Amino acid sequence: MDETQVAEEGLGLAEAAGLTEQAHEASFNLLSSFWHYFQNDLISSVPITICSFLIIAVIIERTLFYNNNNRDISRFIHSLQGQLEKGNLEAAQMLSTQLNSVTGEVAEEGIRLLAVQKEDFSRAYDITVAIVIRKLQRYLPILATVGAVAPFLGLFGTVSGVIKALFHMSQGAEGASLAMIGEISNALIATGYGLAIAIISVVAYNLFGNIVKRYGDDFMLLKLLFMSFVSVQFNVGSAPNNNPSQASEAFPDFLK
Repeated sequence: MDETQVAEEGLGLAEAAGLTEQAHEASFNLLSSFWHYFQNDLISSVPITICSFLIIAVIIERTLFYNNNNRDISRFIHSLQGQLEKGNLEAAQMLSTQLNSVTGEVAEEGIRLLAVQKEDFSRAYDITVAIVIRKLQRYLPILATVGAVAPFLGLFGTVSGVIKALFHMSQGAEGASLAMIGEISNALIATGYGLAIAIISVVAYNLFGNIVKRYGDDFMLLKLLFMSFVSVQFNVGSAPNNNPSQASEAFPDFLK
């Protein structure tokens, strides 16, 4: 075997390994491959893209909502306890209103219940908390749904891409096997796309779920605080509404 033949064979191995300048120019481009997948597999790419826009919108909306309602609950409970110990329901309700958050709304309703409905305070307070928890969990089911569905949408796109690749190979045309490899490569992008969206959805859902759980713990602290004063006879006349029946009708905005 002469040096020319060895060089030619070596060149073939280099091309196969992607070490030549021509092979480098034909290297994998993720963006172009993704765009090729998006254009040629609209059945899966469009639904996954819609899911991505949904989770982006939900993540932004929930992040803003939770940040706007983030308060120092320990300091608030300490101040609220001081006013309740003095029997000053009006000042306690003023503190809750000034908190300007869902925690303040629950505390404000708890004070109202403490003044007008002591016998069944626990059940009435739990109803209030359940309503607010729904408000905190709004749109989170979208994240859970996308996290469960997106991988299957990506898998569906991969299956359809492999079917197309096998069809091209069955034609027996020249270079069909190379075309099949390219089709399969693009088809696998669908699975990666779906998994990426699902991972983001699941992570966001778990993070927001922990935030909701923290709010639930805060509401439980407020309940324990109110329950310790259930047996105390407050002067209802010091509350904003002197008539207990009128006070029971003064529902906060989130209960209307």
